[in-house]
Amino acid sequence: MGGKTEQVEQRIRSLISSGELTAGDKLPSERTLAADLSAGRTTVRLVLSKLAAEGLIVAQHGSGYYVSAGAPSARQVVSEPQRELEPWRIHGERTVYDNQWVKLTLVDVEPPGVERFEHHVVRLQHVAITAVVDEQDRVLMLWRYRFVPGRFGWELPGGNVDAGEDAATAAAREVEEETGWRPGTIEHVVTYQPMVGMVDSPHEIFVARGATLVGEPTDAEEAGRIEWIPLSEVPRLMADDQLLGSGTLVALLHLLASNQHRVTSPR
Repeated sequence: MGGKTEQVEQRIRSLISSGELTAGDKLPSERTLAADLSAGRTTVRLVLSKLAAEGLIVAQHGSGYYVSAGAPSARQVVSEPQRELEPWRIHGERTVYDNQWVKLTLVDVEPPGVERFEHHVVRLQHVAITAVVDEQDRVLMLWRYRFVPGRFGWELPGGNVDAGEDAATAAAREVEEETGWRPGTIEHVVTYQPMVGMVDSPHEIFVARGATLVGEPTDAEEAGRIEWIPLSEVPRLMADDQLLGSGTLVALLHLLASNQHRVTSPR
């Protein structure tokens, strides 16, 4: 996680690790946390669901979240590095191949205590992906063929963020171009890197509530069969390997976690 999501997580963890909140104490409400941390409630829900999955906090139906009895020992250091951790030194970078879609470079790196060497790095586009959810808890999805894996599958609408374009604007634009639906309120969920060891391609995930049909898709290459899929069907699609792309998986897992949170906690 990164950005606002990481800030919220760090703040909640610090409340517990500092002793400000101890085992059995109730956490502030979602509304209070969102206001105090200047974050969206969806972001707060994502963090609370993650910490509950770790066992650091527990949800009590109709009441809220409480610090787990095992919270002080929830995080255990398995091993310590023999020396202080340091970033790699970057001595330079040279381009091997470059076009508007992909750039391959060799970066001259020197990890601490290791002889310097050239590391391949693939630099791709900045991407925005959106899960559009309607009032019936259905997700707007596209059934597409992807020639690289050589198969069909379900994806969320998304695409590249143009130079100088705001990521949220790009997310809304891509939804409309690929589906013909104009999304309602859009909220940023998380920014992540799908292959952090060698590929640089920031993926930004958004959730939109509601959408208005404004016409046919305008991106013929990207458009596929367009359907509103019940969120309850997502686990089956995942088990049947019918979901394509890490961005689709991250966004849908977030929605499932948020939906579970709504079941176990007061709104």
